[in-house]
Amino acid sequence: MQNMFDFNGFKSGFVTLVGRPNAGKSTLLNAIMGKKIAITSNTAQTTRHRFRAVKTTEDYQLVIVDTPGIHKPHDALGEELNTSAIKALEDVDVVAMLIDSSMPVGTGDEWVANQLKRIRTPKVLVLSKTDLVDDAAVEAQRKAALELCEWDCVVTCSSETGEGVDAFVDTVVGLMPEGPQWFPEDMETDQPIEVVVAEFIREKILRTFRDEIPHAIGVQTEEMKYVRKKDLYTIRAIIYTEHDSQKGMIIGKGGSAIKRIGTEARTDLERILGCRVFLDLSVKVKKNWRRDASQIRRFGYGEGA
Repeated sequence: MQNMFDFNGFKSGFVTLVGRPNAGKSTLLNAIMGKKIAITSNTAQTTRHRFRAVKTTEDYQLVIVDTPGIHKPHDALGEELNTSAIKALEDVDVVAMLIDSSMPVGTGDEWVANQLKRIRTPKVLVLSKTDLVDDAAVEAQRKAALELCEWDCVVTCSSETGEGVDAFVDTVVGLMPEGPQWFPEDMETDQPIEVVVAEFIREKILRTFRDEIPHAIGVQTEEMKYVRKKDLYTIRAIIYTEHDSQKGMIIGKGGSAIKRIGTEARTDLERILGCRVFLDLSVKVKKNWRRDASQIRRFGYGEGA
């Protein structure tokens, strides 16, 4: 009979992905999972939740913790996201810091690396987005990044092409201890489906608009109802803005913008839910919510997740 400490070589553990905004953390998570479960965009603060994905094989269970990009905060939301990212360094088995190979190593990377120096957890340096640069640039980036911290391993990868993604997983699993299967093998994320729905709606707004609007947007799923006979989910969600002018832009002339957001979001939601979706979106104003820590937590962002 197997005793409680005999895992027959099965490994399990948690790896936290950290780095500056847009370093490629969510894209790497999706590449590891082989499907899109975390939202992505080129906008800072895309990731507002400490998002966990679970990859289970016969040999291991890897829990990937995607964090908000660590940055100099400009409001209470930024402070809350930084707190969430830094707390995600606690009680994990491996920390992986992503550095964008196409961007010079700078003070932002130095600040993140300094947060890692105080922990004893094994650290993996990941040079991401290698498809955007040549080998000489990657090597120069490696030399600069090696000066930031003491690393246990270094991996180069491109989540877009898939090159190096398996090597990253093998590296992390190699650093993990033997352990139990913490989550059911068919579980892919610990996020409630209402949160996933809200995030995919917000992603479409991030990709549609630029500048100030994306940061001022919060989304809440108000209701989800499944009708088995019709194989249909009816979903009602509210998009919150900080100002009336932003509300008008989200709605668009004749409702054109919000219709586009709903159409694009529904495509992803039908794929995730595996059935038809009727999506009812409305827009409300909640003045200066990013400056209100209690409101930020009500949205479920940062440590409110």
